Amino acid sequence: MATASSDLLELKDGEYVNNKAALSTLISVFFFWGFIAAGNGVFIPFCKNYFHLDQFQSQLVDYAFYVAYYIGALLLYLFGTLQNKDLVGSWGYKKSIVYGLLFSAIGAVAMIVAVYANTFAGMLVGLFVVALGFSLQQTAAQPFAISLGDPKTATGRVNLGGGINSFGTMIGPIVVSLLLFGTAAASEEQKKSLGLDNVSFLYAGVGALFIGAALLFGLSKNVPAGKNEETPEKSSKALSALLIITGLLVVMFVPVFKSYIGVSDNMDDLEKKALEAYRMKWLFGALAVVVLGLLFSNFSAQKNSEGWGAMKYPQLVLGMLGIFTYVGVEVTIQSNLGSLLELPNMGGLDASKIGPYISIYWGSLMIGRWAGSISVFNLAEGMKKMALIFVPIIAFGIILLVNSIAKSDMSPFYMYIVFVAIQIAAFFISQDKPAKSLMIFSLLGVGSMLLGLFSEGQLATYAFLSGGLWCSIMWPCIFSLSVKGLGKYTTQGSAFLIMMILGGGIIPPLQGKLADIIGIHSSYWVPVVCFSYLAFFAFAVKGILRKQGQEVE
Repeated sequence: MATASSDLLELKDGEYVNNKAALSTLISVFFFWGFIAAGNGVFIPFCKNYFHLDQFQSQLVDYAFYVAYYIGALLLYLFGTLQNKDLVGSWGYKKSIVYGLLFSAIGAVAMIVAVYANTFAGMLVGLFVVALGFSLQQTAAQPFAISLGDPKTATGRVNLGGGINSFGTMIGPIVVSLLLFGTAAASEEQKKSLGLDNVSFLYAGVGALFIGAALLFGLSKNVPAGKNEETPEKSSKALSALLIITGLLVVMFVPVFKSYIGVSDNMDDLEKKALEAYRMKWLFGALAVVVLGLLFSNFSAQKNSEGWGAMKYPQLVLGMLGIFTYVGVEVTIQSNLGSLLELPNMGGLDASKIGPYISIYWGSLMIGRWAGSISVFNLAEGMKKMALIFVPIIAFGIILLVNSIAKSDMSPFYMYIVFVAIQIAAFFISQDKPAKSLMIFSLLGVGSMLLGLFSEGQLATYAFLSGGLWCSIMWPCIFSLSVKGLGKYTTQGSAFLIMMILGGGIIPPLQGKLADIIGIHSSYWVPVVCFSYLAFFAFAVKGILRKQGQEVE
């Protein structure tokens, strides 16, 4: 009989089953998510030029993705509630991921049809369908990765998937540019001149990748079904609360979209400021709807838990706000970075020079996720310590190398290794404990954003870029802490957490509107607030889980 020396050995019917092969197959799907999503970087400038869109309209490409995650998870929960069963649990994690991949393939086909129909709205529908498939895949994949071994190293397995995802995101734009333009460093003019035939070719390849991944995953004998046959209790109150929140979000977003109709370049500064303040008011309203709606739901559930399902667990509700905040801060730091770096006191960079900075930011997430996944491997203690030192340095070197191949000057980033060293120290201090890790990295996020706010030039740039290092391990920490102790509500809770990717559609534009009023540099107080909440969650969740008799770390 095998021994339980590895954290990927699971006891089943008195025998230990090795789940390493299953995890290897699962993380291949994480790679496809990152690689395929990177295609939007090419697609957005094409749509803006080809369909004569303004900046806001072109950003609907990304907006369709964020909204689809929320809607997809909500629909999954809605249909499951109506049928009185956990759909993902009854299908099994394996089949659910396969269904999601095939659904995304349908979206890729819809994209090709829309391209030849020459309709931007149709393309948005196609992208929306692709992301709906992503929503199903991630709802199943996150708890699946957690279940494939020792709960103590669950965050490491999710980190491993995230690291592979980040690698796909980093090389995706380069590979796509090579395929479409014959060069890894396509200029903005080349992207704008992209033809419909090239776009069709791109999404035909995307669809083929989806189908190939579905076959790889579905036909693999190493991947267990991952079924959960337990019937969850009815959660009609939770469903009602989420539908009310959704309705109120629609009410908040409609004025923002309508305010773009009839906007004139001839508006004076006073009119523009009034318009931005109007939009920000409704975006703050959307933020309040999410925060207050979830807190009120949990408050009500504490009084009478019947009908609230997974929402009766405070760690989940606070974790939903955690995922909302985490996705929001991860996206908002990057989304507003281009405008920040154009400021004279931040380097006064031309838009064409900002690409490597964006690459370093997203690469920073890869650095942390690679380091965070070391616990998955059954290394001796000395080897593990060595890996914690050298893996981040190697990952940083790969980022510099890949960008150098793309003919970018990376000399301004050599000293960024100091922040990587701080992250290495943080990994040693956090000891691979999710709550402790989240607390330390959140506080480092707060400190870095404050450093960026009260400094200028390269130091401030490094400080803001390091947000990627601190965000890198947050998703698996928040996710594993949020679903801990949920039992039969785990997949339902997972769906609720996936809904909160919506934070990427609210917090970044909120910071953008705030920047129009107080300045782009000062607007980075928004990430300070976000990191502060994540530190609070890390502190609060330990006490909540202890009260439930759960081992925290």
